[in-house]
Amino acid sequence: MNLTPFIETPRPARPILSALCNLVWTSGLNLEPWLNMRASHLVLLLSIASSGVNSTSTLSVAQPVEPVVPLIHAHAHNDYEHTRPLLDALDHGFCSVEADIWLVDGKLLVAHDRKQVKPEHTLEALYLDPLRHHVKRNGGRVYRNGPACSLLIDVKSDAETTYAVLREVLKNYADMFTEFNDGIVKTNAITVVISGNRARETMAVEKIRYAAYDGRLADLDAPDARHLIAWISDNWRSHFHWTGAGPMPDDERRKLKEIVERAHQQGLRVRFWNTPDKAVFWKELLDAGVDLLNADDLAGLEKFLRGQIDSTKPAN
Repeated sequence: MNLTPFIETPRPARPILSALCNLVWTSGLNLEPWLNMRASHLVLLLSIASSGVNSTSTLSVAQPVEPVVPLIHAHAHNDYEHTRPLLDALDHGFCSVEADIWLVDGKLLVAHDRKQVKPEHTLEALYLDPLRHHVKRNGGRVYRNGPACSLLIDVKSDAETTYAVLREVLKNYADMFTEFNDGIVKTNAITVVISGNRARETMAVEKIRYAAYDGRLADLDAPDARHLIAWISDNWRSHFHWTGAGPMPDDERRKLKEIVERAHQQGLRVRFWNTPDKAVFWKELLDAGVDLLNADDLAGLEKFLRGQIDSTKPAN
């Protein structure tokens, strides 16, 4: 059996990993149904495996834990700042994550500020390789039988020089990325979106790209929007005053809905940054049709979205 997925186990559970490995090999258990479980559930199983009870019989009769249900509206802002970049977001069901990159000595390093870069924190190590692992493991999707996911790459260094390196890196992972081929979009497991310092002119003339362009509200109705831009992202506080205190003003609610409708008419998704992590705020955006809710609080947004799903289920 391939136990590579268990390498993603949170650090506190790793000391008992060997006990589980021994259990698997001696009992002949098939753990494939558990490979998509949450890390917290995996920790529980590992704990059982290392306890003094009859672990084999306990695990043999255990029912497979429900896989994480993906949340298509969840976007992990500055995802790399979490304890386990990417993996924490996936554990909470997020379908979109954000990574800031700097071009340093020919490498794409993930960090918010230039002074924070570490040579081992490459885009490949923190995001591309783990994503490829998930896609291969889950039959061509990040979540088995799940929706296409998004990787927002926020370029912090020079647009042109960074994109020249990024473009070549993305080609090495073309098997899992959405392809933009002369105006034709071939959706794949992951759609890469370039934000921050963007090489718009260079991207616009490429015949084949493995990344889309992150537009701004000013790009709505742009002639190249349909074949270049995937999202419309903008600074919430540059366009709205309400941040969740008291009811949202009617004029701002109408303005938000008009923005979303215009974007959707052009086949574009909508996201705002510089937003508060508040359920009342997320509710207004979700009701208006905003596609991606920005969050630093992964657990908070997951709880909110799963609550919205549960509230729409018919009562038994």
